[in-house]
Amino acid sequence: QVQVVESGGDLVQAGGSLRLSCAASGSIFSVNFMGWYRQAPGKQRELVAFITSGGSTNYADSVKGRFTISRDNAKNTVYLQLNSLKPEDTAVYYCRADIQGGPRGGFNAYWGQGTKVTVSS
Repeated sequence: QVQVVESGGDLVQAGGSLRLSCAASGSIFSVNFMGWYRQAPGKQRELVAFITSGGSTNYADSVKGRFTISRDNAKNTVYLQLNSLKPEDTAVYYCRADIQGGPRGGFNAYWGQGTKVTVSS
């Protein structure tokens, strides 16, 4: 069984910073894609940033230059540094990890329960 758990969400003023963490644990052989998504009230979930096992990254245009994604492969953990936060960044942030449970299995996507980020103006 695999668990994905996010943490770090909080209430912060505009211009402030937060660091989100997401740790995968359980029966894990390999982790490929790790990404952060967010869902604001009344809106669809959107991809914020992702990082591959090799370290390649990609960001949504709305967060480029402000957010930084990184990972610790030894800990199966992905981080999202959020700087220069804006009220429009307010959302529940979800982590997704594509995990291989064994050497012969395929990769399955696992999601965390979400962590709430609220940015006040």
